[in-house]
Amino acid sequence: MNYNKKTVKDIDVKGKKVLCRCDFNVPQDKKTGAITDDKRIVAALPTIKYLLEQGAAVIACSHLGKPEPSFEKWVKKQTEKGKDPAELTEEKWKKTMAALTLAPVAKRLSELLGQEVIMASDVVGPDAQAKAAALQPGQIMLLENTRFEKGETKNDPAFAKTMADMADVYVSDAFGAVHRAHASTAGVAEYLPAVSGFLIQKELEIIGGALANPKRPLVAILGGSKVSSKIGVINNLLEIADTIIIGGGMAYTFSAAKGGKVGDSLLEADWMDYANEMVEKAAAKGVKLLLPIDTVVADAFDANANHKVVPTGEIPDGWQGLDIGPDTVKLYCDAVKDAGTVIWNGPMGVFEFPAFAKGTEAVAEALSKTKAITIIGGGDSAAAVQQLGYADKMTHISTGGGASLEFMEGKELPGVACLLDA
Repeated sequence: MNYNKKTVKDIDVKGKKVLCRCDFNVPQDKKTGAITDDKRIVAALPTIKYLLEQGAAVIACSHLGKPEPSFEKWVKKQTEKGKDPAELTEEKWKKTMAALTLAPVAKRLSELLGQEVIMASDVVGPDAQAKAAALQPGQIMLLENTRFEKGETKNDPAFAKTMADMADVYVSDAFGAVHRAHASTAGVAEYLPAVSGFLIQKELEIIGGALANPKRPLVAILGGSKVSSKIGVINNLLEIADTIIIGGGMAYTFSAAKGGKVGDSLLEADWMDYANEMVEKAAAKGVKLLLPIDTVVADAFDANANHKVVPTGEIPDGWQGLDIGPDTVKLYCDAVKDAGTVIWNGPMGVFEFPAFAKGTEAVAEALSKTKAITIIGGGDSAAAVQQLGYADKMTHISTGGGASLEFMEGKELPGVACLLDA
């Protein structure tokens, strides 16, 4: 995939209406609807401010959560979850939709920009159309949640065209959504000149650069629960990495594949052959593949469970691995000391429980001390680094968990592929 794309700086936006896809999918308090973390809104500011300063009229858009725009489909999904169909009224459905309005985002964005953000009550309906038509250079408006429209996730061409017709230019700046071929992330680029904002530009330069031309040695640390979700990443990184480190729940599938005892640990038996294939491929390519040598096991999946350290492959029945052990911590931390580039995606253990967070903490600390380019691939690893206070010591923390994973898999990202090449 070509990572070299045109950016907002490569086009003249003065006097133009710019449709800017942001990632305003922010966490909210379930009771009050108040935004509990505005990082994603703050991340969009450099691009929005630049567009406004250049004399553009900005039409911002985003999704929020997973609303179901069809009442019938909502009832079907809720029934599948075990809800009583008799209690699933149209009024309840409307309430769930109303809870996912972008109005609180418009309010917070207004505060951060120091100017009014005009809020549309729909996405491409009469209100959005009228407000977009009246929008003046230097003004900004926000469309309602794009997923309120059925055509969004289906990438419906008619919906994408109606959206694009409100603007002259399209700016993509929602890295967290570029792996999805939706109307607002890719479809609109069929009808408008499309360029990247500063957020996507940074992601492409840093992650794309690390994959295409890394400063060596390149060390990839992969954790998380499932081998199945990371197999494509491991496979792709075996072509470019010097060392691959495996931790988290997926390590037990590798252990079991080698004939080890994993007790009650997380195990994807169907993926054991793939795990062995990866070990063989690493050996054939001369890539170091590091697996845990000891494990912190617990007698229950509980923050206060009894726990002890055992050698990997010797987990007793009734016990489950919840973190890498101290010898593995030393092995992994030594492996990143002299790295040129480190990419980390996925925690080493159940870091939400303090007793089983030591592996993740040690890796985060080791990365904070290395001179290497350090890239954190979003999701749980980003949350862990931020929680532990090491965020400012990392070169780059990706704003998209799923997107960064697919990026590392070597997959084409629809929301990037649609942008004009530089």
